[in-house]
Order: sequence, then C-alpha cells, then structure tokens
Amino acid sequence: MAQPPVQMFVRYWLPVLMYVGVILTLSAQQNLTPPIQFRNADKFYHVLEYTGLGVLLARAHRAGRRGIPPIGWVWRTLAMGVMVGTGDEIFQSFVPTRTSSVYDLLADFTGLLLAQIVTLLIARE
Repeated sequence: MAQPPVQMFVRYWLPVLMYVGVILTLSAQQNLTPPIQFRNADKFYHVLEYTGLGVLLARAHRAGRRGIPPIGWVWRTLAMGVMVGTGDEIFQSFVPTRTSSVYDLLADFTGLLLAQIVTLLIARE
C-alpha cells in the first residue's frame, strides 16, 4: 500500500534536506579543517560526506519510484547529488578563507558513485 505523500516526504526526503543543510552549514564555516589531518584529508572527507548523501538520495528515489529499474534511480541520484555538490562549491567560493575546487566536486562525485554501487549491491539481495 502506498504511503501518503506527507509521510513519504518526512520519512525519505526530509533526511535528505537535513543532510544537505549540514553540508551547507559546514561549507559556511570559515577556517574549517579536517578533524584528522593527513595527505588529501579534505578529499577523503568529501568522499565520505557525499557517500552519505548518495545513500540518502538513493533511498528516497527508490521509495518514491517502485517498479523503476535501479539504473533509473541511480542516474537521478547522481544528477541530484552533483547539483548539490556544484551548488556547494559555488557557495564556498563566497565564504572568506574557503576555496572552490573542481577536485572537491570530483571527490563528491566519487562518494555519490560509491554510494550507488553499495546501494545496488544491497538492492540485489
């Protein structure tokens, strides 16, 4: 039985919006440094952050589109995640002491892609 739209939104899309809010809050922080420093730590944290977003987006897309082949929600998830990442990088370019980088966006995409691979493997079971 289908869930009411409000319940679907609260259960699946509200967590996505809250997570994006956390991403933007972190992006607005001046002088933000990774909690543990190592070579390319910032890229590692981008991958980690966007893997989480990718899982939440895939979960929301899957729930709202029952019967669609998995590749359909994978493409939607990747596209939406890249839009968030692009917007985040543009936003960061306006925050003092923060920089915007295509390499950060590439790390974001890597995290989104990793999430889709894991989600597809779990969906097959």
